[in-house]
Amino acid sequence: MAKRERVMRMSVELPLWRALSAYRVLTMLYAIGLFVTATSRFAHPWVAVGYYAVLFVWTLATLPRVANAANCTKRFLAVDLAVALTGILLTPVAVTRHSIMDGGPTLPSIWTAGSVLAFAIKGGWRWAAFASTLVAGANLVERGAPTRDTVHNVILVWVASIAIGYVVEVARASELTLARALEIEAATRERERLARDIHDGVLQVLAMVQRRGSALGGEAAELGRMAGEQEVALRTLVSGGLLPVSRVSEDAALGAVVRAVEEPDDDGRPVDLRVLLAPYATARVTLSEPGAPVPLTPVAARELAAAVGAALDNVRRHVGESARAWILVEDEPDTVIVTVRDDGPGIPEGRLAQAEGEGRLGVALSIRGRLRELGGAAELISVPGQGTEVELKVPKV
Repeated sequence: MAKRERVMRMSVELPLWRALSAYRVLTMLYAIGLFVTATSRFAHPWVAVGYYAVLFVWTLATLPRVANAANCTKRFLAVDLAVALTGILLTPVAVTRHSIMDGGPTLPSIWTAGSVLAFAIKGGWRWAAFASTLVAGANLVERGAPTRDTVHNVILVWVASIAIGYVVEVARASELTLARALEIEAATRERERLARDIHDGVLQVLAMVQRRGSALGGEAAELGRMAGEQEVALRTLVSGGLLPVSRVSEDAALGAVVRAVEEPDDDGRPVDLRVLLAPYATARVTLSEPGAPVPLTPVAARELAAAVGAALDNVRRHVGESARAWILVEDEPDTVIVTVRDDGPGIPEGRLAQAEGEGRLGVALSIRGRLRELGGAAELISVPGQGTEVELKVPKV
């Protein structure tokens, strides 16, 4: 079945850029509103009108620049900060001296904070400290002397911008760590899926060739020996696996990227589990099922049927071709339960752990691994001399 690559992007920065865009527009309108409602404090209002015209055009024209980190270049940040600093330094020219001494707002007012925040989101707390220090210097020059209100506002902008810059750096590092963890999880699940397919096919064939070759003798015995060596080597590779390679975003502005290979759910319509289990019924395998359909998602039905097949393979391999087995399907309100039971001698205590240590992962991967990915569970009950029972539970979605 064809598989597709699912790409998931995670970015903690994009919401911040959107908020910054809205902040710049609102504070620009606020600064212009202050001018309109308090024209009496302006000694040269045409200086303010010219500056606000530039601020209005600049804010709206540069909205795409503050849409993400890629568009927000160093050159843009420098010009944007220059616009804010120019407005602060033009304030003594535009307003009366009395307004300055009373602690009136500068021409850009709180719009200046948006320019500083752009530095913080783009480059972290160090960039924020640089920009806020320049703003602090311009405010001191505009006031002529460090007043209590000026110092208070300067410290507030300085601390807030540095804090936001630091939070952005921490969030960015956490984002990459989470992307790495999800990438490892996706790669591990894909490796387990491949390991199950190999176990259900190639390893079973190699084991059969080894047994038949040893029984026939001669050149067939040599072929069986070689097949046995390849089986051991392949089991070692499957149990060890390869470490997944961490992938990061090709474009840092879009956040971290996680790629996962997934199987499509066909057309998404439920599948009757009984149809997939029917081929397992033989003269020595009895299938007991409900009279009504047992609907499951295509993936769940296929994986559950494959787990039943793996359990029957274990019966034939460890008990013998003449062994009898029974399959019981139970359709509960929230769960589908399939039980596979045989009449063999049972499994000695500790044998499963020993088999996993030897790289024989039939139960671990072909059965439990499949059920774990579906949110289900597999329980194995074996009493020496009384056979083995495997109970497979899959939740309905």
